[in-house]
Formats: sequence, C-alpha cells, structure tokens
Amino acid sequence: MKIIKENNIARVIIISITIILFALLIFTVYFSIDRQYIEFEKELNNLKKERINNQKILLKREVDSVVHFINFINKNEKFSNKMAMKIIKEYINSVRFGEKRLNYIFVYKIIDFNGGDRFAKMFINPNRPDLVNKYISSKYKDADGKMFREQFLQDIKKQGESFVIYRYKKPKTKKKILKLSYFRLYKKYNWVIAAGVYLDDIENSINKKRDMLLKSLKQEIVMTTTIYLLFYIIAFLFAIILGSRIEKFFQSYRDEVSHKTIELENLNKNLEQRVKEEIEKNREREQFLIQKSKFIALGEMISNIAHQWRQPLNELSSIMMNIKLRYKKGLLTNEYIEKKGKDIDELLEFMSQTIDDFRHFFMPDKKKKLFCVKQACKKVLSIMESSLKDKNIEVIVDIDKNVKIYGYESEFEQVILNIFSNAKYVLVQNNIKNPTIVVRLELEDDVIKLYIKDNGGGIKTKPIEKIFEPYFTTKDTSSGTGIGLYMSKLIIEKNMKGVLKAYNDKDGAIFYIEIKKGD
Repeated sequence: MKIIKENNIARVIIISITIILFALLIFTVYFSIDRQYIEFEKELNNLKKERINNQKILLKREVDSVVHFINFINKNEKFSNKMAMKIIKEYINSVRFGEKRLNYIFVYKIIDFNGGDRFAKMFINPNRPDLVNKYISSKYKDADGKMFREQFLQDIKKQGESFVIYRYKKPKTKKKILKLSYFRLYKKYNWVIAAGVYLDDIENSINKKRDMLLKSLKQEIVMTTTIYLLFYIIAFLFAIILGSRIEKFFQSYRDEVSHKTIELENLNKNLEQRVKEEIEKNREREQFLIQKSKFIALGEMISNIAHQWRQPLNELSSIMMNIKLRYKKGLLTNEYIEKKGKDIDELLEFMSQTIDDFRHFFMPDKKKKLFCVKQACKKVLSIMESSLKDKNIEVIVDIDKNVKIYGYESEFEQVILNIFSNAKYVLVQNNIKNPTIVVRLELEDDVIKLYIKDNGGGIKTKPIEKIFEPYFTTKDTSSGTGIGLYMSKLIIEKNMKGVLKAYNDKDGAIFYIEIKKGD
C-alpha cells in the first residue's frame, strides 16, 4: 500500500518533519544531559582527588612533626632513655588533629619485616588501647577484606613510607569508616609511625557538593528543554506553512502534467509510425555496412589470390612463349613437351590449392575442435604470403608447434587475419623501413599468451580500447568498415572465453590474446 500519494504529500511532509524534530529534541536533550552528567561526575572525582591529596599532605606533616619531636628528645642528653621514651609516648598519645580533633598518631614496633601473624606489636594507639603491647598480624583484613598492613609493609620495605586507604573503627562511634593513613619507618627503634584521617568528612562534603551540582544540573536541564520546546514549536509552525506551499506547488504541477499528458497523447499517435520508419532506416544502414564489409573482405581475398597467382601465371606465360619459340624454330621435341607439361601441371595444382585454401578459410566451423596454434598462424601467412612479400614485410613466428587450443579454428584464423591485415595496412601507410610483424607465444601454466607485434609506430586512437568498438575505423571508407576488430574481440572473448586487448610499446602496436590451453 502506498503511503505517499499526490493528495497527501503535504501532510506526510508535516508529519515527517514533526517526528524528525521531536526525535531530534529527545536525542539532543538526552545527549546534553548525559554529557553534563559526565562532566559533573568528572568534577566530583577531581574534587575528591584534590581533597585526598590535601589530606595526604596533612598526614605527612603531622608524622614529620612527631619524628622531629622524637629526634629532638633523643638528642637532649639530660633525658635518660627511659625518660625519653616516656616523654615520647605521652606526647604521641596526646596528639590530635583535624577539625573535630578525632585524628591521632599510632605506632607499630616491627618484629619481622617479612610479615606474618606476629610481625609487629602495637606500641601506641590512643583509639585502641586494648591492642597496645599485643602482637598483630599482617594478614588482618578490614571490613572490605583488604590486608592493609601487608600493603604498607611492602611499601615501607621499598621506599620507607606508604599511603593506604582501608576501613577502621572511628573514635566515639561503632562504625568502621574509610580511613586514609600515612605510615613512615623510624629505623632507630624499628617503629612504623602512622597518622590517619577518616574520609567520611570528605564524603559528606562531596555529597553536599553533589547536591549543589545536581540542583544546578536540574535547572540547566529545565532551561535546555524549554529552549528546545520553543524551537520545536517554531519548527512545527514552519513545517505547516511549508506543507501548505508544497501543496499549492503540487497542485500547479498536477495541472501542468495534465496539460502535458494531453500533448503527449497527441504526439504518441504519430510516434509509432516514426519509430518504424527510423528502425527501417537503421536496418538499411546496417545492411549497407554489412554488405560493404563483405565486398571489402571479398576484395581482399581476390587481391590475395591475385598475389598468389601472379608468380605461377608469369611462369605459365614464360613456358608458353618458350614452347611457341621452339615450335617456330622446329626444336620442339616430345621430351621437352612432356617436361613442360609436368611443370604446367604443378603450377595449375598450386593455383588450384590456393583456391581450396581460400575456400576452406572462409568456411565457418560448426563444431569446436582441438587445433594447433602455430598451424593456424601458418595458414593465415600462406594466404597473405605474396602480398606481404610484395611489400617487403618480414614475419617472424616464434610458436611451439605442440601448443593447441580447443575452439573454432576458422574463427581464430579470421582473428589472426584481421590483425595481420591491419598491421600490413599500417606498415605500408606509414612507409616503415624494415617493416616487421613478430608473432610470439608464451605458455604460463594452462594459459596461452599470444603476442602479435608490429613496428608501425603504434595506435594513435585514445582511449586505445575504442578500436574494438563497432564501425570505428581509422582507414578511409573504401578500405574498411570498422567491424573487423569488433568481430575479432567477440570471437576471442565470447566464443573462445579468452581476452583480446591492444597496447603500444616504443616501436608499434601489440595485440595480446589470452586463451586457456587445450588438453
């Protein structure tokens, strides 16, 4: 069923534009929101990274200050080792930092840097006094299953410090919250001094920021949607106006088509007769060209026969003159008559064979057969031998006598004859010194490649493929019809399933034939 008809084109256009604009609106708003949301998440992630980096700086500074204090106490000679250790422990236990003063310093005394269930003792931990002086395991896992002690232990062995995020109990609460801790090795006592901050404050500030950004994003979405809706309404109104104009245009177009249809009907009444007349004229023209082609081919055949017969006729004339002269002088003998009779028989046999060669050459093949390529080329040369010699044209044939093709032999010979005739015409027309035609065959796997080359200066027609078009000729109208190469290409490519093409080299033209070798 046709959806678009002449009487509903305007409505179809309006509906189509409306659907397209609506779809565009939906996709645009969706991708705009999606892009803004991605930017929103990216901004929050950057903010979170920035806050965590700030906390890392804070933790490192707190631990550094503790290390400086320990070094200061150790350098003070008025304190005994016991007194110094007591002052250090009291100081570390008293250290609090952060907004709510909930963050603290804790210390491990490392026993085995390779880890294990008793890799260290908890030396100081204001948040977990129950763990002080007890062995702790590096295999301990936090609420998320993370072995954070193994991680900081590995980092400390490599670089002497480590930052680790894990879950741990927050002071004054029962919740285990994400915590960022900084661990630093103090080699003198094999201590790992650490400071941590709970990240819930960062999460809370991020969530507040998220709420603010979401509110801003919603406002922007509302504003964007409103703008697009206004644009959609304007475009919809424009589509209605455009559809109305198109409807008027098609109405005028229908009127014009109706008028033209009437004119066309009147014209068609006489068109059939005119077509018949033109077809008849073209048929007569084609018949004329075919007849002309036949006469030219016949003329060439007669010319070749004349060339073939010229020498034996001269010899016959010479024999008859000698017989006549001897008869007048009375020197005619039976032996002489018998000898010259044999010579005359041989000449007549040669002339008769020439007629048979031409008659068989132009006789069409009805069946395909296996034939020798070299023998086919030799047959063509035997027909053209006298005319080629008359023009001093040398023909060189380089073909293996064992190579055979399966196909129509006489058609193949006509192709070779056409190419030789064209080469002879060019060589004579251009008055070439040492005119030569070279026939060379190459065998590649089961493919025969036959090259027929002349030194006549090459084909001037461009593009060169035009020479294979029907009725195209560079000869004058008395010498050719332009169907020889056209028929040759049909014979090779259609009848024999091969390839025929032409190209130039520095000396002249090369015709290339490619056919599969016969078994």
